[in-house]
Amino acid sequence: MTESTTDRRKRLAELSDDIASAGSKNDLIDAIDSALAVSAPVGDPATLETLGKQYRGQADNALAVSERVDKVARKGLPDVWVGDTSVLAADAISAASRDAVQMSEALRGGGNALLNLADWLKVAQKGDGDGRAKLREARGMLGGKDGFFDDWHEDDDEESTRLKARSVASSGIQLVHQAAVTADDAARHAARELNKWAAEARAGKMKTDELSAVDRLMLADTSNVGGDPELNEILTANDLERSGRAMEKLSPADRARMEKLLAGASTPQEKAYLMKALAAGNSVDEIATFGGKIHGKDEVWLREHLAPVSTNVDSTATSQENQDFKGKLWDQDGETCVPSSTVTARAIVDPVYALELTGGPDGTDDDPEHFRKRLTDEQLRMHEEGDGDNAGWWWDEHPDGMDKDGQEEISNKELSPHTGDHYETQPMGGEDDRRNVLPDIEKSVAEGKPVPINIERYDEHGDRHGHSMMIIGQEGDRLQIYNPWGVTTWVSEDDFIKGDLSAAADDRYSAAHKGNVDTVYIQQN
Repeated sequence: MTESTTDRRKRLAELSDDIASAGSKNDLIDAIDSALAVSAPVGDPATLETLGKQYRGQADNALAVSERVDKVARKGLPDVWVGDTSVLAADAISAASRDAVQMSEALRGGGNALLNLADWLKVAQKGDGDGRAKLREARGMLGGKDGFFDDWHEDDDEESTRLKARSVASSGIQLVHQAAVTADDAARHAARELNKWAAEARAGKMKTDELSAVDRLMLADTSNVGGDPELNEILTANDLERSGRAMEKLSPADRARMEKLLAGASTPQEKAYLMKALAAGNSVDEIATFGGKIHGKDEVWLREHLAPVSTNVDSTATSQENQDFKGKLWDQDGETCVPSSTVTARAIVDPVYALELTGGPDGTDDDPEHFRKRLTDEQLRMHEEGDGDNAGWWWDEHPDGMDKDGQEEISNKELSPHTGDHYETQPMGGEDDRRNVLPDIEKSVAEGKPVPINIERYDEHGDRHGHSMMIIGQEGDRLQIYNPWGVTTWVSEDDFIKGDLSAAADDRYSAAHKGNVDTVYIQQN
C-alpha cells in the first residue's frame, strides 16, 4: 500500500520522539535509520507549474467566451424555444454566459491550486533534503552498532559522541518532520480545491445524448430561489451524473415520457426537480406522479417542500441557521439523532421522499403539525430498522440511541440507493485519522453526497454521551453540518481536525466538555 502524506507525517512525529529520547547508541542508530527509510515528499514542481499555467491560460479563454456571449444577450433575443424540453433562448444565453464564467473560475481555481502545490512542494523538498543531510551526518558520527556486550557500558567519550549525534539528528528529524507536515497540508489543500472545482464544472457532468446541450446547460444552472445560487443549486454534481446515466438506460417509451414531463414543466426549478427525482433512482411512473403534484407550483413552494436545507447565510458566518417547514424544524424526536439525521439526508437527495414528508400522500397536506407527525413517524421507523435501543417500561418505552452497526445499516438502506455509493464505518481515533479522511469527506459533499458523522462527550461523572450529525456541504476551508436539532452551521477544517464541532451543537458538546469527533461514514464506490 502506498504511504500517504498523513502516514508519513505521523511516522516522522513518532521517530522525532524516538530520537530525542534515545538512551543508547544502538537505539539512536535504529531511530535514525528508520527516519531515513521514510520516503521523501514526492512530486515534480516543474510539471505542476506547467499544468497550473495551462489551466490559468484556459481560464482567460473561457472568460473571453463569456464576454462574447454577453454581447449576444445584450442585443435582445426573441421569445423562441430551443432544446428538447422547451427552453427560452434568452434563458439559455444567460445560462451559457454564467457557465462560461464558472468554467473560467474552475480553471483558474484549479490552476492556482496546482501552482500553490508546486510552491509548497519545493519548500517541503528543500526542508526534507536539509534534514536528511543532518540525519546522515549524525549517522556517520555514530559508526557501526555496538555488539551485545559493548552495549552494556558507555564511557564518557562514547556518551559525548552519542549526545552530539543525537542533537544533530534531532535537528534533522525536526526539519524532515516539518517538511512532511508542509507536504501533507499542501496535498490536502490541493485535493480540496481540485475536488471543489471539479464539482463546480457542472455543465459537462450530465453525459447523455438524450437531452440537448441547451437542456443540460439549463439544468446545471438552476438553483432554488433565496440565498446564494451557488450554495442552493438543485442538481448536485452527483445528481447530474446519475440523471444522465439514468436517461441513457430508459426505454424509448419511458424516455419519451420523461422528455414530455420536462417540456411541460412550468419553471426551470420544476424541471430540475424532475431530473433530481430521476437521479435519486425513482421510476418514470413515480416521477410522473411526483410531477403531477408539483406541476405549476412557484419557485418558493418548490423550495419549501422539496429542499429540507436552504442556505441563506454566507459560508463564512459562524451562526446557526434554522431549517424548518412552515415553522416546524427538521429536528429529532427524543433520542433519535441517528435516524433523524438520516431522514433529512434522504430528503435532501430525493425530492419525491421530501414531498411525502412535507405534503403527505397527495402532496397537498402541508399542515405543519401533520408534517411534524410524518417526520416523527419516519424517524421512529428508521430507529426500528436500525435496531435502535429503547428505554423505559413497556407501556412507556421510548428510543434511546443507536449503535454504529445500526447507523451503518440504515445509511446503506436509506441513502445508498439514492446516492449510488456504499457507506462504511471509519473510526476517528485522533487528529491524524481525521486529517487523513478529510479529503474524502470534502469530495463526497462537494459532489452532493451527505456524510454521517458522530460526536461524543464525557460528563462530570465520566459517562459517555454521543450525538449524530450530517456533513452536507463544503465551501473553501469550511464544512456545512446539519444537526438534527434542526440547524445547520459552517465549521472550519481546523476545528474538524481538532475534533471540536461544538459550533454545530451547543455547550453540551463544547471543547470544555470534551466534545470530539468519534466516527464518520464515508461513501465507497
